[in-house]
Amino acid sequence: MASTLTDRLSRLVKTMRGQARITEDNVQEMMREVRMALLEADVALPVVRDFIARVKEKALGAEVVGSLSPGQALVGIVNKELAATMGEGVSDINLAAQPPAVILMAGLQGAGKTTTTAKLAKHLIEKRKKKVLTVSADVYRPAAIEQLKTVTRQAGAEWFPSTASDKPVDIANAALDHARRHYFDVLLVDTAGRLAIDEALMKEIADLHAAIKPVETLFVVDAMQGQDAINTARAFKEALPLTGIVLTKMDGDSRGGAALSVRQVTGAPIKFAGVSEKIDGLEVFDAERHAGRILGMGDIVALVEEVTKGVDMAAAQKLAEKVKSGDAFDLNDFLSQISQMKKMGGLSGLMDKLPTQMTAKAGQVDMDKAERDVRRMEGIICSMTPLERRKPDLIKATRKRRIAAGAGVHVQEVNRLLNQFEQMRDMMKKMKGGGMMKMMKRLGGMKGFPGPR
Repeated sequence: MASTLTDRLSRLVKTMRGQARITEDNVQEMMREVRMALLEADVALPVVRDFIARVKEKALGAEVVGSLSPGQALVGIVNKELAATMGEGVSDINLAAQPPAVILMAGLQGAGKTTTTAKLAKHLIEKRKKKVLTVSADVYRPAAIEQLKTVTRQAGAEWFPSTASDKPVDIANAALDHARRHYFDVLLVDTAGRLAIDEALMKEIADLHAAIKPVETLFVVDAMQGQDAINTARAFKEALPLTGIVLTKMDGDSRGGAALSVRQVTGAPIKFAGVSEKIDGLEVFDAERHAGRILGMGDIVALVEEVTKGVDMAAAQKLAEKVKSGDAFDLNDFLSQISQMKKMGGLSGLMDKLPTQMTAKAGQVDMDKAERDVRRMEGIICSMTPLERRKPDLIKATRKRRIAAGAGVHVQEVNRLLNQFEQMRDMMKKMKGGGMMKMMKRLGGMKGFPGPR
């Protein structure tokens, strides 16, 4: 949905550039583009109709303020209504209950409930400083209990054992009793799913809900599910009093319609979004920020959070002091910079959070190739001896051939890496000498690089 809607709206803003005011004709044209983008994104038809009607009503009554063009004003209205459709602002998890606060995870098989349970456990441990216990009440799927045990260990939480021969309600009650006796703050209950909705599934989960009385009942839905998400959401809403939604696989090749459809059908707020397969790949869902991503405005807040989380501040400080004191910038430092970028999700992960205007030129670059090049550089440096990394000037023809063979690349690749390293080292020297402005001016003279204003 993101790329389609962004592309359509960007084109429309350009075509409306010469128009002085919002009229019924240009609103109609824009609504046609938005409608097509939403339908292509698998947003349910009733949701699309309601959304278009709200945007049209607000657009026709809107004044174009200051230097905004009609196209920009309409994009602003669409942005605001997208955020409203997905739920205003942030709706975090509610733990206002006598410990342990019980959280029930519901959804179809394959939506990612078990992994999401562990991700949520990690979030509660790190962000809310809670003592968390997990338990699996899925007695049907092979290895479901063992899978939860494995991912719970990765999350740093504790796991309560259960067996496939036990009844789900008995498992949950035993886990709840254990959580009370051992002073856990939160109990996460992973439930069974099916490939499709059936009566047995709904009765079992309703009985489970009645037995453990959870403070939160989270509906886990695959963001790639498309139109069928609305039927699944409706069925779970009828069976359970849902308190929140978790969208998984938001980093996949999804058209994103579930984010708009499920919120409107259930009336429950979207609380979390799964943004990667890693155990820490769960974000508190912010409707306004997500709307900004959809419309190509980027998510600078998420980018800052990613950088803060991924950067080793001690290592960064050490490098800054090294540069300031005039110590040589070596290949160990270069490797450290590559490592830091990988921790932040790599090139593509960072680019996704930048506005489309900033990434327009970068869009012409093959990001997969760029990621491969970064991995190749890492492999080349790792093929060097500790002495070669500290003193790159020692690397002559014979050493280059050995390094290339060790990394499985051509000697030309080693030469290219050493050239890039030299450029970065020169830059560091200029920064040390207080020549930052000179360096910026020199870069400003380079093609495609904006100098200081």
